[in-house]
Amino acid sequence: MSGIIHVQNLSFGYTTKSLVLKDISFSVPSGGFLAIAGPNGAGKSTLLNLICGALTPRSGTIIIDAAPIESYSTRTLAAKVAVVRQESVPIFGFSVVETVLMARTPYFGTAGFESQADREIVQDALELTDTAGFASRPLTSLSSGERQRVFIARALAQNSPILLLDEPTSFLDLKHQVGIYDLLKAAQFGKGKTIVAVTHDINLACQYCDQALLLGTDGLSRHGPVSEVLSTEQIENVFGVEIFAGRIGQEGFFMPLGKLAKDRARIEAKTGNS
Repeated sequence: MSGIIHVQNLSFGYTTKSLVLKDISFSVPSGGFLAIAGPNGAGKSTLLNLICGALTPRSGTIIIDAAPIESYSTRTLAAKVAVVRQESVPIFGFSVVETVLMARTPYFGTAGFESQADREIVQDALELTDTAGFASRPLTSLSSGERQRVFIARALAQNSPILLLDEPTSFLDLKHQVGIYDLLKAAQFGKGKTIVAVTHDINLACQYCDQALLLGTDGLSRHGPVSEVLSTEQIENVFGVEIFAGRIGQEGFFMPLGKLAKDRARIEAKTGNS
């Protein structure tokens, strides 16, 4: 067994008659960056909820930092794993700094109040995510991109070695999408964080992630280096769509081709051959 996250023969279903995940196995090394990709309904968010202990597997094992996940209490697991969920809802009435400070609750002393060390960790997380400039503003006053950076700051302030993120760039514009992944990469390299991100953006995964876990609706999974798992053939097979693949330097990129683009290509090919 290796990796700070180790999943072995994991299966899960919401009903007794069907399984969403079937016999999934993979490991994530300490300090690694794993992308979980796949079509809707493949079980990506479900897998993330299993890894953070929100769901219980039907069968198989989940090891977090060399211990079975069921051996952790909620408090001790929070010291190991921080979660940023998709479409996090603003916490009404709280400022940015108060929201981030909530992540330090598992570490508060017997008096139930934050220490100077807690405040310093929060400030560091705010600066890393470029949210310190509006720390006193209500969370509800921020844009979706700003709020997402705040929730990532809160996860960083939790000071856990593992970050789990469910579609961290949903509904963000291109600048904020890249900004979020730049931030995560900085946390990986600068803080040694192990990051697992569910994503629909294959191109961002290719740029930023070290490994990929590709889940199919057929229950099959493919795990390994990004360059091997997120290949043209694998993507077309799993997503059921034809793609155009290219490279910019060392980075691969993929563009799905719809009917209109394919029809135009066929017309141009016929015209060129005539």
